Amino acid sequence: MQQNNGLDKSQMISFAFLCLILFGFMFYFQNKQQNEEQQKTQQQKTEQTKTVKQTQASNINPNVTPNAIQVSNLANNELKLEFASLGGQVSKVELVQYRAYDHKSDKADLPLYLINKNNSSYGFQFKDKTGKEFNTKDLVFSPEVNGNVITMTANYNGAVIQFIYTLLPKYTLDFKVKTQGLSKVISDSKADFKWDYSVRNLEKGRAQEQSHSEFAYTFNNYKSYDYDARTTMDEAKETLNWIGVKQQFFTAIIEAKNGFTQSKGNQDAFEEGEFLKKFNYEGQVQMTGSEFNQDFTWYFMPLDLPLLKSYDKNFDEILPLGWSFIGTMNRWFFIPMYNIIASWGLTAGWVIFVMTIIVKLILSPIMYKQHKLSAMMRVIRPEIDEVNAKLKDADPMKKQQATMEVYRKAGVNQMAGCLPALVQIPIFYALFRFFPNFIDLRGQGFWFAKDLTAYDDLIKLPFKIPFLGDHLSIFAIACTVVILIYTIMTSGNIQQPQQEGMPNMKVLMYIFPITFLFFLNTSASGLSWYYFVSNAINILIILVIKYWILDEKKIHAQIQANKEKPKAEGKFQRRMREMMEKAQEQQKTAEQGRNKKK
Repeated sequence: MQQNNGLDKSQMISFAFLCLILFGFMFYFQNKQQNEEQQKTQQQKTEQTKTVKQTQASNINPNVTPNAIQVSNLANNELKLEFASLGGQVSKVELVQYRAYDHKSDKADLPLYLINKNNSSYGFQFKDKTGKEFNTKDLVFSPEVNGNVITMTANYNGAVIQFIYTLLPKYTLDFKVKTQGLSKVISDSKADFKWDYSVRNLEKGRAQEQSHSEFAYTFNNYKSYDYDARTTMDEAKETLNWIGVKQQFFTAIIEAKNGFTQSKGNQDAFEEGEFLKKFNYEGQVQMTGSEFNQDFTWYFMPLDLPLLKSYDKNFDEILPLGWSFIGTMNRWFFIPMYNIIASWGLTAGWVIFVMTIIVKLILSPIMYKQHKLSAMMRVIRPEIDEVNAKLKDADPMKKQQATMEVYRKAGVNQMAGCLPALVQIPIFYALFRFFPNFIDLRGQGFWFAKDLTAYDDLIKLPFKIPFLGDHLSIFAIACTVVILIYTIMTSGNIQQPQQEGMPNMKVLMYIFPITFLFFLNTSASGLSWYYFVSNAINILIILVIKYWILDEKKIHAQIQANKEKPKAEGKFQRRMREMMEKAQEQQKTAEQGRNKKK
């Protein structure tokens, strides 16, 4: 009697009931989230009416007399900048159009500062005629503001050093260094540029944001790009056009017109607290004449792909959309598709829903062949079981050959089932890169997920579970459930191990959805939502194919007809037969060797 390894009608009703419960649960929390969003909007309007407090001079460096330190400001509709006279450097950077996540309120309602409270310090280090080293970050500059320009002036042993900052559109701060009489003071024709920068936690998913925080730089006249996330940086042989520190959605970059040489750096992660990582960079800048007159540019910007590409400085490579074909798929397929669907006026969650359906439609011919193959394998399963029973005590190789012969006569190509899996691997990885790095999704809520680029933590735990954290993601749980159902529906085609000691593939398939929960629980909820919809569609496709499209009786008749036809041995079957015969010969030789030793 033929075994039915799919779901019966009662199981179908159970699956539909489960989906209704999940969607009802989601709609309930969607209304809850809308109320919270209204409160958030009202709070932001209230904050905009308040005056932004300036950093007190005494906070900049406690070792310097507070009265000697002055604070100056520049601002436009993109950036609010503060400059400290100590070191003549940028002491505060706020991106006006973005908000940072507040772990206390569980809302993105804080001003977004890339630089604030001494987390950044930079300067040029020289060696004077006496051999003493001095750094501009220790000098006290006098500021002069004129429109969108601030000129900072300092003196060192009679030499004049000027930093001229000009705030420009597109998150750009022009930075010129001019000196007068410096050549009479210093003993070398170069300066060391040193930059210490601790990036602060701006997003909800700390671990995810920390993994995306890294050095980024380009060289070879802006043609070559590289990054370093976990190790020390050493680029002694290259001239860097720019060096930056990126986070998940934002970056701070300094570009040198004449480049940085002898570059090196290191980074250390913070396990907890306000900051994620501390970066230390050092590079050399050569003097082009008798004075140290150099042009630099600071960029404090969001990682928005159109914005990054508009600079034409290879900034778009900072966005970690994946290497080679994966990145191309994101840039030219998923991002444009998202933007087109979003232009219809749908919210982010429903845009992802429509994206999933489109991807499924594109893959439908391949998926149909896969499910047809599954149906054919279910039909011939009794014959496979019969062969296994007859050859129960036979040599494993002989048993495998007999099984392959059944497949061959029935016209079933097992390798055809691998194609859909192979096609979906790059799609899976592309989306794994897309959801946590696409800034248009940042802060976009959907049902109970407040930010589709971070995990949803509706269920909070009073303790931490290793590899899972202190919360349970509803999207991750829902995705795990549908993957488990899909696994149950398709596992009937998996054979039990025919050789002692071989792993039970069915058991491994059931373990996979559980491990997926650990992976998705701290990942972007947009990714979990996509795979929930994707696997739910897979289940519906299987049910439609099984009960309305494919007739297993006709398939059985087709297989019987295939058996009657003479079958030429295909290339795959021939190679499998040759490999089995070779393995049998090696096994026989090994047995003969053991018998001789006895």
